[in-house]
Amino acid sequence: MASAAEQMASNVSWGMLGKATELRQRLLFTIGLLIVYRIGTYIPVPGIDGLALREFMDQAAGGIAGVLGMFTGGALSRMGIFALGIMPYISASIIIQLLGATWEPLKNLKKEGEQGRRKITQYTRYGTVFLATFQAYGLAVSMEAGDLVTDPGWFFRISTVITLVGGTMFLMWLGEQITARGVGNGISLIIYVGIVAELPGVFAQFFEQGRVGALSTGVILGILAMIFITLIFVVFMERSLRKVHIQYPRRQVGMKVYDGGSSHLPIKVNPAGVIPAIFASSLLLLPTTLSTFSGSSAGPVMSWILAYFGPGQPLYLVFFAGMIIFFTYFYTLNVSFKPDDVADNLKNQNGFVPGIRPGKKTEEYLDYVVRRLLVLGASYLALVCLIPEVVRGNLAITAYFGGTSILIIVSVGMDFIQQVQSHLLAHQYEGLIEKSQLRGKKRGGKGKGTSRR
Repeated sequence: MASAAEQMASNVSWGMLGKATELRQRLLFTIGLLIVYRIGTYIPVPGIDGLALREFMDQAAGGIAGVLGMFTGGALSRMGIFALGIMPYISASIIIQLLGATWEPLKNLKKEGEQGRRKITQYTRYGTVFLATFQAYGLAVSMEAGDLVTDPGWFFRISTVITLVGGTMFLMWLGEQITARGVGNGISLIIYVGIVAELPGVFAQFFEQGRVGALSTGVILGILAMIFITLIFVVFMERSLRKVHIQYPRRQVGMKVYDGGSSHLPIKVNPAGVIPAIFASSLLLLPTTLSTFSGSSAGPVMSWILAYFGPGQPLYLVFFAGMIIFFTYFYTLNVSFKPDDVADNLKNQNGFVPGIRPGKKTEEYLDYVVRRLLVLGASYLALVCLIPEVVRGNLAITAYFGGTSILIIVSVGMDFIQQVQSHLLAHQYEGLIEKSQLRGKKRGGKGKGTSRR
């Protein structure tokens, strides 16, 4: 039978949005900052030859330029001040999280509470500056080698590094402000909006291929059906849970005896979310990006990387799948779901899995359950990310829309809706509390009037 909280959550209506003043202000604040982000993608980096860049991007639209254009909201294709996007911050965050799970000093820092969290955030920002500087300098040198610059030299390199690093840090600040004062995770929403903003152009390019006869009507309909089925499949898998039954014994607190209860521990089929796909993409795209912008001036090593590790190439697909599976296991077991920590928390709360002894045995059981789930979760992530790449490569589709984009759209969209519903539910609770207080005051006033008589 559903609890009172679950019944109230099921009765949440979107019509309450007009009455929830705080939620409306948060939504407007979030939309305003996302508009600022979109405007920034159209402000160009100084010193870029716009005509040469446009011609180059038109030629590379079906390859690496399409991939990066999708993740940066088109800022890279226009070489805007947000050309690096938020990817350096995401990479630094994941690196710090992974180090925090394996390196003892960071492990101890995570146990220091709020002060330790601030220190880790500071290290993440330092890592973002370092990665953004490295990528910005590599991008500046590569653009010079590709003859995409009007006045090459150290002045252009320094100005480009300052502009791109400043743009990334500003995006990081925007994301933190959205998270703190808006709705949803700011960093995820920035990536989400960048992908969604590029969708009209992607589909226009896709349908243009059908209009000129490069793709048949059957192929176009088949690809649209594949995208729709993939969206449904991703939603189903992201909502899939393995519920581990938890039992709580009867306990006595003072003179009161509380009956034992039961609950469940929800474990997602994909506890790592979209993080493994994003991290694998960012690692694989960095050398390919530099080799692409280098053009004909690229050395033999860079030319080999571009030939065999470009999007859709066999080695790219193999390494992409391998890195997704590796990061799914590593990130889940060391960051998002640590069986030893969960087992300790259950033991401290006097909870136990029926038939399993608390402590070490519970940890081993949870580790066994999670690893079996990850076989399905990692395979699902790799499948969703690779199928669009294989289809696009075999059918010579120039428009880019990958599985990682679908994962981000679904995951971020579901999380955003859940947070809006949580705000609406909190507003509904506040309304009920205010009504109960008003009723209490009215009853109290009547009682006082009677006593005076």
